[in-house]
Amino acid sequence: MALFKRRTVGKPGEWFYCLKHGTVEEGPECRAADRFGPYATREEAAHAMDTARERNLEWETDPKWHDMGKGGEGSKDSKNRKGAPGDGDGA
Repeated sequence: MALFKRRTVGKPGEWFYCLKHGTVEEGPECRAADRFGPYATREEAAHAMDTARERNLEWETDPKWHDMGKGGEGSKDSKNRKGAPGDGDGA
């Protein structure tokens, strides 16, 4: 066990959205895994979940990330392809 807890210090004016508490905080108060940011303004941090939702939707509908080229879904190549170990296909 550490004797001293390392404090995460942010720059003045940095805003974060804490996922654990659902609150906006100035400077990082919660651990990095529990927050989004930094944001330039309190308003941006307050809309962090909306921003994440919009970005996720953009990614999910971006054809560059869902390449259905020659070996697309339903093709012979995709049906015969083996999954990664541990993905439940028995391979």
